[in-house]
Amino acid sequence: MSCILYIETSTNVCSVAVSEDGGCIFHQEDHTGPNHAEKLGTYVDEALSFIDSHAIPLDAVAVSCGPGSYTGLRIGVSMGKGVCYGRNVKLIGVPTLELLCVPVLLRERVAEENALLCPMLDARRMEVYAQVFDRSLNEVRPIHADVVDEETYREYLDKGPVYFFGNGAMKCKDIINHPNARFIEGIEPLAKNMLPLAEKRVALEQYEDVAYFVPFYLKDFVAKQPRKLL
Repeated sequence: MSCILYIETSTNVCSVAVSEDGGCIFHQEDHTGPNHAEKLGTYVDEALSFIDSHAIPLDAVAVSCGPGSYTGLRIGVSMGKGVCYGRNVKLIGVPTLELLCVPVLLRERVAEENALLCPMLDARRMEVYAQVFDRSLNEVRPIHADVVDEETYREYLDKGPVYFFGNGAMKCKDIINHPNARFIEGIEPLAKNMLPLAEKRVALEQYEDVAYFVPFYLKDFVAKQPRKLL
């Protein structure tokens, strides 16, 4: 096992956490943002001071790799890279939409074995950035920029329950009018929930190149979409 510093800044929430041997030993969160430029440096300093005061060797930094806010991800990744360079540790990228699934699964909010998970990030108007997973976090459908209407997820809803959550889900509640649609409120991407995804990447030795790593900005995804979606 290892000691990992987590930085999550993909939405308005700014959060930092530290894990050791698979357990969270430190976390700080600010939900009043976006305050990443103001809060993140302080939280990271506090986390590193906690690590040093307990004589724990830091092994890696895990950061959100998007999709998400351009400004938020830029601040978070820059901070993460700085710590990696300064402490000579490895960098781990954690996808934001996959991260959103962690609290849903850990809290056992999904009862049906055949249920699918559809985390959503708000992209204004009726657009969301969404991905579809099964309960084992195997990708069923890759990230799409979806203009949501009643037919958008019908192919999945007709087969069984689909759970929608994230800051893009609630605005779709009245539009996705299907008996198999389930909506979970209050799910946010938080640093403390990155632990199982980062530990999995450590076990598989899936690290990012600190010099060249760039997160998956929402604006980059929009640029690849047909003009009618903009």
